Amino acid sequence: METIFAPATARGRGGVAVIRISGQEAYRALTVLSGQAAGAARVAELRTLRDPESQAVLDQALVLCFEGPHSFTGEDVVELHLHGGLAVVDSVVEGLGKIAGFRFAEAGEFSRRAVENGKFDLSAAEGIADLIEAETSAQQAQALRQMAGSFGQLCDDWRDQLVRALAYVEAEIDFADEDLPDDLAASVLPGLESLTEEMSRFLADKRGERIRDGIFVAVVGPPNAGKSSLVNSLARRDAVIVSDEAGTTRDVVEVRLKMGGLPVTICDTAGLREGAGAVEQEGIKRARQTADDADLRVWLQSANEISSDAFEEAGVNDLKVVNKVDLAPEVHWGRDVFSVSVVTGAGLAELEEALALRLENLFGRTEEPVITRARHRKELDACVAALRGALDLLRVGGETALIAEELRHAARAVGRITGLVDVEELLDVVFRDFCIGK
Repeated sequence: METIFAPATARGRGGVAVIRISGQEAYRALTVLSGQAAGAARVAELRTLRDPESQAVLDQALVLCFEGPHSFTGEDVVELHLHGGLAVVDSVVEGLGKIAGFRFAEAGEFSRRAVENGKFDLSAAEGIADLIEAETSAQQAQALRQMAGSFGQLCDDWRDQLVRALAYVEAEIDFADEDLPDDLAASVLPGLESLTEEMSRFLADKRGERIRDGIFVAVVGPPNAGKSSLVNSLARRDAVIVSDEAGTTRDVVEVRLKMGGLPVTICDTAGLREGAGAVEQEGIKRARQTADDADLRVWLQSANEISSDAFEEAGVNDLKVVNKVDLAPEVHWGRDVFSVSVVTGAGLAELEEALALRLENLFGRTEEPVITRARHRKELDACVAALRGALDLLRVGGETALIAEELRHAARAVGRITGLVDVEELLDVVFRDFCIGK
């Protein structure tokens, strides 16, 4: 394979920039750039780097060598720790490009080579990508668990169970004339039922995807209840236009923030009312759709305009809030209703604490493996569908060959999550969103 190189640190001025080189000829890069052969593995050395053609000095850098297979990619790897100026990095990259057989790496190519060389599986590689993109502590912890292989190990365990069951079923086909136990294929039924239930429960848990992609919270209620003001208060900035004019918010406005270590998108929506114009009616339609799709809703009412059925649409996990309580300070709204005033700040700290606690209870961190990507869910859905097909045939004494085929489909589906099967067709999909240098 060609020897590849790329900056492993983000572009921009800084104290240190790292360029990573990987491949069979990686060590030769040091000989060409510094005039000296590579030193001992994992020992930092100070080298003067020069342009391969003009011999102009490019930088004084710390260099580190990692001998394959004991490296990130499983190949020989060299890291050049340069001064972080843009000119320095660009000149060294240009110099490496002048070495025959060297080329600039594609996005995710270092991680892709690590997978191909058996350093880790596809799900762990996706954990690395998620760790790079992590913005909150919950995302960081989840990505670290996946990178460590917890989800991949679970999938491998499931696949092992499926392969064992398939072996029993195929034994009945291949050795029909041998002295085998009666109903060998039927004996796998209890284990497959238990596995199907376990995987179905796993699919029902969407916490991992919510932590990775963000939890959606919709603020809904009638016009002039103070929804936009509340969103601005939670965001601690003027993210949404606020006006006394009813119907100012016509579309859904999303504001991303961190709450209790979780990634949250707060959605400000159009006020819910009847008799509005065509444009506002479209906004109200979108508001209701957003409320339906949200993971949690904050139902907001105004203390001076609240009705008896104000919170009848609120779900068990939703928060019920009365704003502008400074206009009706003597009224008690109920134990499960939060009383706030965005203008005076009364009750806002308690509301934010309660919202963070509710989100933590619903989507909080778990030490167990979880689904984090649509690709994982798609493959597990396919696996469970094939398993159910096999179970239906087993329960009615169906054709053994058809049962075996369903189990093969199930095993291939779960195997594709970690890359044990059909790996080539997955690599481009998995690594296309990686950053250069990783």
